[in-house]
Amino acid sequence: MNPLGVPIGFAGGTNLNSIAEVRAEAQFAAEVGFDSFWVSQIFGVDPIVALAAIAAECGSLSEVGTSVVPIYGRHPLTLAAQARTAQDVLGGRFTLGIGPSHAVVVEGFFGQSYDQPFTYTQEFIQALDPLLRGEPASVDGDEVTAHGALNIEAEPVPILLAAMGPKMLRLAGAHTAGTSLGAAVGPKTIANHISPIINQAATDAGRPAPRVKGFAVFAVTDKPEAARAAAIKGGAGYASLPAYRAMLDREGVDNGGELCLFGSIGEVVEGFQRYIDAGATELRIGIGAPDEETEQRSREAIAEWIAS
Repeated sequence: MNPLGVPIGFAGGTNLNSIAEVRAEAQFAAEVGFDSFWVSQIFGVDPIVALAAIAAECGSLSEVGTSVVPIYGRHPLTLAAQARTAQDVLGGRFTLGIGPSHAVVVEGFFGQSYDQPFTYTQEFIQALDPLLRGEPASVDGDEVTAHGALNIEAEPVPILLAAMGPKMLRLAGAHTAGTSLGAAVGPKTIANHISPIINQAATDAGRPAPRVKGFAVFAVTDKPEAARAAAIKGGAGYASLPAYRAMLDREGVDNGGELCLFGSIGEVVEGFQRYIDAGATELRIGIGAPDEETEQRSREAIAEWIAS
């Protein structure tokens, strides 16, 4: 276990454009001693396919998973088939992170309605969850219809729901293993919003304490101001998305780049600790370096810290 005493996963990021890149990042995570490895999806590789393809490189990792894949553009039966197939090859270590994405993606890219994202997510999980456990689904909802079963031999696949609003958090607490948070959710928001709501929902549903996977972006650098300026510039688009904007407002910042952890390894680790103190049960961390030199320095520093 790393010095913080909670599981720490490495975030491969959203810009992995080949299986070779995914393999290299997974190998780094395994060699350094991370507990888990996570891949998100925007325009890069399909994370479920990619993680199944590199199963051989994930031997020392206790868990591999998708930080989040969008459920719009998919059907519960086909997503469950993908996930259970990946679980088979990964030997029970695969976790499926899902989320409803955003209106600009769903309507602009997929051409689907985003009028009822909560209803869609709720009904999707009602169908997906039994399928991931190897049971049949039968849902006739306002947004999702799913009937059928899968003949794929695999261990059950846990779900982490990317949840930020109260309704989504209650859904995650009552019906999934927990939540996987994004870079717009800082320690203050976890302590005052995320953790209380999701934990109460799990308690009310008689479920185990939910996983609250915080996400922190970091870089070890002697020029934190320059790194932060680059992160703020890169995060402008995310800050305009309504769901992220609401979380940033709760945190009291204008841009997710303000939440990134830049400085010495000691300062970075102090930032990690703030997430845990706020109620994160585990962390997913990613490197947000403005240049290759800082990237390499950050990798070496985090490797040394985990081994300490």
